[in-house]
Amino acid sequence: MSSALRREQNRTTGTLLIPALAVIIIFTTVPALTTLSYAFFSWDGFQRSTFAGFENFQKLFAYPYLDQLLAALRHNTIAFVVIMTFQTSLGLLFAYAMFRVKRGLRFYRVVVFLPVIFSLVVVGYLWQSLLDPYYGPINQIITGIGLPEFAKPWLGDTSTALPTLMFINLWRWVGFPAIVFLAGLNAINSEYIEAARIDGASEGQIFRKIIFPLLAPSLTIITVLTFIGAYEWFDLPFVIGGSNGSPAGATDTLALMFYRLSFGSIDSGANNVGVGSALGVLIFTLVGLGAAFGSALLRRREVEQ
Repeated sequence: MSSALRREQNRTTGTLLIPALAVIIIFTTVPALTTLSYAFFSWDGFQRSTFAGFENFQKLFAYPYLDQLLAALRHNTIAFVVIMTFQTSLGLLFAYAMFRVKRGLRFYRVVVFLPVIFSLVVVGYLWQSLLDPYYGPINQIITGIGLPEFAKPWLGDTSTALPTLMFINLWRWVGFPAIVFLAGLNAINSEYIEAARIDGASEGQIFRKIIFPLLAPSLTIITVLTFIGAYEWFDLPFVIGGSNGSPAGATDTLALMFYRLSFGSIDSGANNVGVGSALGVLIFTLVGLGAAFGSALLRRREVEQ
């Protein structure tokens, strides 16, 4: 390929990338840098005041914000571990089942992926109705089978609110890792599997020794996206528990705390944009570094395998 043709291709590629880069810069880079700058100023409501240096970060790591920050960070971390463990495992199970099925694959894909495309608001209110402690069908079924002691106010009890929220999130999103893993399974060369079967390998050995290692790229994608989603978890906790992470902060997250600090809460109109922006910078740094480190580590593992 001549140098002139290569330069022309590079110029065309660069031209086609300009709209996408403009969207990223306008809607991602600029807001992120703006939030970073907000964290270094004092604020009177939504009116920016004098330069404050690292004062907002010092406030964030002191009373009364530190306790809220640690509790929210703990909830995000628990959500990541639980969702990564159970949602990914169940998604892999569904994907492998669909991979082995001979008929009706399209129907099963639709059933598994359907909750993902539901409106989040609809999902939130649907599960609130199902889990209503007095009229919800779930508690009625539990009581009807003779186990009334297990009928609980699932979303109103501090001990069950967060696990219930994670279950709802799993129900809604399990279709996504299932589809990603199914795509990875379909990309595996069938000759590897057939050769293992000829050598007498069992289905369990084929899955552990051949299929699972070859799904490493899919697992990398799922792990990184799950990490980002868990530490930016906002929509479902907000729809079900409100900006205060009800009940009693049991479902509070870093993103909810950021929203509450920046825009106020239902029971208090007070806000602190400076501290909220400092928290935004913390979330951005945590998610960015965590995703970059995790991606690099998992990519290296792919190469080793």
